[in-house]
Parts: sequence; C-alpha cells; structure tokens
Amino acid sequence: MVELNPTHSIKVTPPQRFLPVVEKLKQGYFLWHQCLELLPKTQKYSIGNRIDKLLIESIEAAVTATFLPKEEKLPWLRLAIRKLDTAKVLLMIVWETKSLDDKKIVGLSEILNDAGKMLGGWNGQLQKYLRENSPRIARGQTGEK
Repeated sequence: MVELNPTHSIKVTPPQRFLPVVEKLKQGYFLWHQCLELLPKTQKYSIGNRIDKLLIESIEAAVTATFLPKEEKLPWLRLAIRKLDTAKVLLMIVWETKSLDDKKIVGLSEILNDAGKMLGGWNGQLQKYLRENSPRIARGQTGEK
C-alpha cells in the first residue's frame, strides 16, 4: 500500500507491452467504446452491449493464449477469432441500420480486420508448428527447457 508521505516519491511502472495482435484488439476496443457512446439508446443496450462483450472476450482469449504453452494455445486462438468475427458481423448490422457515421464504422472495421488477419496468421503458424512437431509433442519432447 502507498502511504501519503511527501518525502517519498512514488515509482510508476510503464504499462505492460503485449503482442501486436493484442495491442490491435485494444486499439479496436478503444475506438469501439467511442462509437458505443454515439449509438441510439435502442441499439446501445442491445446490439451495442453484445458487440462490447464480444470484443472484450476476444481480447481475453488472445491474452490467455499468449501465456499458454504452444500445445494449449489453439482453442483460445479459435475462440478469439470466433468472438471477433461475430462482433464484425454485428458491426455490419449497425452499419446497415445507419446507426453510426460511415467514417467511424470504416475506421473501426479496418482495425478489426487487421486484428483478424493477425489472429489468423498466428493460428496458421501454430497449426503448422503443431503438425510438424505433433509426434514429439505427444511423447513430451517439446524442446522447451
């Protein structure tokens, strides 16, 4: 606990750095949060909240995957991709109902599409690794120390 003593200085640690895909998802969420405030009430508390939840769950799944061994990452990556893709479909509905300005939707869509490509690339690399190393992984010889 930090005590209030004027003779002591408080050291602030820099923010933690995540993988670029997680940073991209965070960037998309920050932009979405601004958009959510602009949605009409009829959509803010229905589809808006659902998109919000899906984006948060996508970030959560991607962050979880970053801290797991390679053999355990794949289900979490697939979950992140599924949540992000669902959020993008719902965002299309918001756009089709003209509930948000086109510029905001386009900017957000570009960021989320980039994040989706990054997740897809990570998923592909991981699948390739697992295919090439599955016999060794099954025997417990992962090469990790």
